[in-house]
Amino acid sequence: MIEILNPTEVARARETGALVANILQTMKSRSAVGTNLLDIDRWAQAMIVEAGAESCYVDYAPSFGRGPFGHYICTSVNEAVLHGLPHDYALADGDLVSLDLAVLLGGIAADSAISFIVGDTKPPESVALIDATERALQAGIAAAGPGARIGDISDAIGTVLDAAGYPVNVEFGGHGIGSTMHQDPHVSNTGRPGRGYTLRPGLLLALEPWVMVDTDRLVTDADGWTLRSATGCRTAHSEHTIAITDDGAEILTLAR
Repeated sequence: MIEILNPTEVARARETGALVANILQTMKSRSAVGTNLLDIDRWAQAMIVEAGAESCYVDYAPSFGRGPFGHYICTSVNEAVLHGLPHDYALADGDLVSLDLAVLLGGIAADSAISFIVGDTKPPESVALIDATERALQAGIAAAGPGARIGDISDAIGTVLDAAGYPVNVEFGGHGIGSTMHQDPHVSNTGRPGRGYTLRPGLLLALEPWVMVDTDRLVTDADGWTLRSATGCRTAHSEHTIAITDDGAEILTLAR
């Protein structure tokens, strides 16, 4: 299903996006050496409930997971990159953390992810990974607008990731979003320009470049959810929800 939102719904999407962004930034500010991933999950839950929003993850049970997910935020550390199931782990100096959050507020969902390094140690490899995903995300947003095609976004993202020297996995990527978290169209993190669905004002997309240092292959943890690099290398993930407008794309998941 591909939804095209009306102006009233897009306005509600801005509120959802701001909430997602603010929760993520709060979780980042509270993430320090010694912080437990389960505490991050509890803090996210409290902010979602206080805002009168709903989690998109607690009851999420897709075919690729061992559902329901049962938690409020994805917490992926170091070699874990997607769908990180919160568990009893205390963050250490130099850990690379990716937090992914999706909530529903006023009937409209928004989805975003950030990656950052905990503590004072900043491994250059981790800094470069995060930088590449953030630059790829900005390139994808710049390529989005009315009349552009999904392939234009995919090509822009993939060009940045490829130039940075990272293999690109195409199993998981961006997606449409609206009254539900995951919708068509799929937005691969690499592709051919001029191909795919033509973007229209009112379309919401969650763009999410993610990379692993030296592989494009994922393995699944025993928890049935957490996806990590097959080689144990580090990973990073950046994501924004955007709305296609009459003259470009608006980032909805920016902190206010």
